[in-house]
Order: sequence, then C-alpha cells, then structure tokens
Amino acid sequence: MPTVAVDKTDLYEALGREYTTEEFDELCFEFGLELDEDTSQSELPIVNGVQERAQLKIEIPANRYDMLCFEGIARALKIFLGKESLPNYRLTKPQNLQKIIVAPETVQIRQYISAAILRGVTFTQRRYDSFIALQDKLHSNLCRNRTLVSMGTHDLDTIDGPFTYEALKPENIQFVPLNQTRNLNGKELMEFYENDKHLGRFLHIIRDSPVYPVVYDKNRNVCSLPPIINSDRSKISINTKNILIEVTATDKTKVEIVVNQLVAMFSEYCAEPFTIEPVEIVSDHNNESRIVPDISSRKTTAKLDYINGCCGFKQTGEEVATLLSKMSLSASVSKEDSNVLDVTVPCTRPDILHQCDIMEDAGIAYGFNNLERTFPGKSATFGDPFILNKVSDIVRREVAMAGWTELLPLILCSHDENFKFMRREDDGCTVVKLANPKTLEYQVVRSSLLPGILKTIRENRKHSLPIKVFEVSDVTFKDEKLENKSYNERHWAAVFAGKTSGFEIVHGLLDRIMKMLRIEYISEKEVEKSGYYIKEFEDSTFFPGRAASVFYRLKSDPSKAVNIGSFGILHPEVLENFDIPGMVSSALELNIEYFV
Repeated sequence: MPTVAVDKTDLYEALGREYTTEEFDELCFEFGLELDEDTSQSELPIVNGVQERAQLKIEIPANRYDMLCFEGIARALKIFLGKESLPNYRLTKPQNLQKIIVAPETVQIRQYISAAILRGVTFTQRRYDSFIALQDKLHSNLCRNRTLVSMGTHDLDTIDGPFTYEALKPENIQFVPLNQTRNLNGKELMEFYENDKHLGRFLHIIRDSPVYPVVYDKNRNVCSLPPIINSDRSKISINTKNILIEVTATDKTKVEIVVNQLVAMFSEYCAEPFTIEPVEIVSDHNNESRIVPDISSRKTTAKLDYINGCCGFKQTGEEVATLLSKMSLSASVSKEDSNVLDVTVPCTRPDILHQCDIMEDAGIAYGFNNLERTFPGKSATFGDPFILNKVSDIVRREVAMAGWTELLPLILCSHDENFKFMRREDDGCTVVKLANPKTLEYQVVRSSLLPGILKTIRENRKHSLPIKVFEVSDVTFKDEKLENKSYNERHWAAVFAGKTSGFEIVHGLLDRIMKMLRIEYISEKEVEKSGYYIKEFEDSTFFPGRAASVFYRLKSDPSKAVNIGSFGILHPEVLENFDIPGMVSSALELNIEYFV
C-alpha cells in the first residue's frame, strides 16, 4: 500500500482538534487506514538550518487514489467525522473554451489525452509541494510508472491555446526541457537524460518509437513531451494562478480517473472553490472528441439484505444511507424496491465497482468494533467437500487407477491453439480474450482442455509410447448476460497417443468412469430412464466417421438429453498443427458438472 506523509499540524488544524498519537491511530483504524509513523515521536532532522515539521506517515489502500495527498486525506476524514459534506464539483462556462486538437498520428504512441484548467489558484509552499507529490504518487501507482498514463501541469499564462497534440519524429521536436537552459531535440533529450536517476527510468517508454508524442500551443511552443518531461517555458511555480493540466495515456479509463483526481483535490484552492474549467478535445479520427473532464457522478445500486447479511447488523435503508454519507457516497432507498439502495458515486471514487465495495464502506462507517459480539453458532459445521470437487476427485482417482497420468497445463493459450490448430472456427462469442496479452502464447482463456494436453504430448513426444494422459479442470466461456460476462465449466479430457489410434481404449475409459459414477448405459430410445448414450457425429477436430457425441439423460428429467461431450480419433491435421508427427491419437472431453 502507498504511504503518504502529511503535515501533522496542518492535518489536525483541518480536522478541528488536536489528537494524541494513539487517538489518531485509532481514527485511522476506524476509517480503514494505518498510521505507519508519527515523526514527532523521534528527533526531527534539521534541513537548511530549519527543523523539519512533524509528519504523519499514513498507509493508504492501493485503490483509494483520492487519498494520495494531504487534501484527500483531510477531506475524507472530515466527511467521516461529520464535519463536512461532499463538495459540489462543477464545471464553469468560459467565454472562450480552450481546445486540444489531436493529430491522427498519435495512435502510434499514446492516443488518448484529457485535460482541465484550474483558475485563480492560491498556492502556499506546502500546497504546491502536495500538488507535485500527488502527481508522483499517481505516476508510481495508478499510472504504472508512466507507462499507462502521464500528466503535465502548465502555467496557462505563459502559453496560448488552442493546443495541438501530435506525434512527430524525434529530430523534429525542439524545446528547452524543464529547469534547463539548452535547446534539445528528441534524440538529444534521450541522450541527455540517459543517466538521470529520476527521468532515466522512463525513457524506454518512447525511446524506440519512430514518433514521439508532443503538445504544442498555438505559437508552436512545446508544452510537454509526454511521458518524459515538460517544457521549461510553461513550468508552474508557487506563484502560478492558472493551471492547465494535460494527461496523456494508452488507457482510456485511467486517463479520465487521473485528471478527475487532480482537479477534485486541488480545485478547492481556486478563486471559486471546487470549480473546474473544461477543455474541448477535438479527436475526430478515433471518435474521441468530447468536453473534459467528466466530473459527473455515477449511479449504481446495492441490496439492503446483502449489506446487512455481510456486515452482520440490521440497519434500515435510511440508516445505511446515513452510514454511506460518511464515506463520501450519497444513497437513498429505491422507490421501486425497499430492499434496493440507489447509490450516487462521486468522481473521486473510481474504486466503487460492485455492491461489495458499498457494503465494505457501510461496514467501515458503522464501525467494526461496534458489531455485536456473538458466538458463531450457525457457522459451526462439520467440513464437507464441495460437491463438484468431490465428483472431480472421483473421476481423477478412477482414471489414474486405470493407468492414465494426470496433467496440469496452463489455463491460457494462444487463439490459434484454441481454434485454428483444433480446426475450429471462432464465432466471437465463445472465449474470453485478453485485452493486452504479453505474448502470442497467452491470448485467450481456454474453452477446451485438449490444446493444453496436446502441447504437453508435444513436449514429451520422445517418451515411450503409448502416452495416456488426462486432465480434470475448468474451462471458461463468455456470456454477456452474466454480471461478470463469463462462467467456468468443469471438464474432464483424456488423450491416447501411440502407433495405433486407441479409439477402443478411450471408449473403454468412458464406460469405466460412467460405471464408477453409477451412470447406466442406455439406448437413445429409452426416454424414461436416466443414463448416457453415444451417437455418431461429424466434427472437424476428429477424423471423418470416427467420432461420437455423448448424451446424458438427466436424473431430474430423463426426457431431456443434453450433449455433455464427445470423443473420437483426432484429425491428422490437428496432430500436425501441434507438431506431433508419427502418432495417431484418440481424445475424449466431457462436461462433468451434470453428474453433480
């Protein structure tokens, strides 16, 4: 968790009272924070002839970006203590709306940009230091060391809009970097900062790119070279009154989160507190033209019985709404359903993703120390295995006793391995695809166990034949109707690889496991009896005329027969795709969740 150092005197003054270290430690605990250190309890160092002010070092949850600075911590604690209500963040309506025009070439490097303007800011030295420190905290936390997002802040009085965001060749970019006097181009800048302890670790982000991102004002003065450094021309100081915040990113969601956190924390120092001047982003090439920042609140819901059940208290909807107001959330009982709370989430709380986050905040506001101490009578039970795992263990044991070796491959595989190598088509609605795969090997979550087993056989093809291996594990399928857009399914798969197909061995293994699970073999016409039967079918994965589907008539309703899997001789092209020459293989894969 990130640790934020705040001025002890300033924080206690903001909270309206003095605290002992023990009292403040207890307050932090109640709010879900942790006081790491109170520097006043040890000798304070002397810096430049002046003794350093006492600080409180507070550990902040990693997802609470709104508490990475003094302003955020003070505001959150004041709202928690009931001394302040959530600020009303609002956009102004300037006569001349500043614009940032985005060039199409930026898609090659950092295609997203957002911005905002703070007018009439009044900085003190500690406010200014906090403003810089928040940017550093965000860079190292949410922004992943500037790889996803980077921000620049500029003195708006030294530059003129409209601004342009472009991507140019390094040698075509000329400017004086922050706190320097020498004019450098992009390549010279990389060499100049190569051994810099602070900026040198960020150079790799754009160094090898044919183009570098750059922000210009209307007079072609460079404002910044994201994500490396700003121009010395537009640098801010303690005397800066009007600040342009520009944020560039490769992640569309995080760019808005970052700009919202910056303006929400420091707009309180504007001439008119908590007002933000918007900026128009003109980005027609990727349909990202919009007015930023979007500081509007989000609407979501949470169930009252879920909150009460998880937290172990019995609160009414109005009481839970009051609790949530202490956590910077606004809530009211739904007019349609008294068991549902309509919750309004401010722009400062991107960590609220699910009703479990709302439940957690309600528990914190109630006070975990205030929960009634009860003996857990209802939860004292005898341990019992999860029924699906019990069935899985039965299958594993029986297959192993039949002389087969269990495997445990990775759950991720390449798109080709899951489809093309298996001679299957991707309908776009089956597998969960990774948005940012690190390698071509791990692009999708597998929807079949067979690719992993075949890859294992490939790596062990020098092993003595036949190879008889199996796996019992989960596969994943996409379903847009579900809350998490996907679901897991427990499968059992086995592959026999040798000089002969072994079709009868795989068929025999199927019959053996069904017998051990006490599932009777029946004919297709027996519609009043639970059991399984097989039926010939054609599948591109298997050799033509050498494959069968396995159907299971449910115990609850034998008239319904469901297709639970298939087995057969693998097509030679499948083996060739997985680089398994000189072998013939038969494979089996079943969904065993129906046996629960």
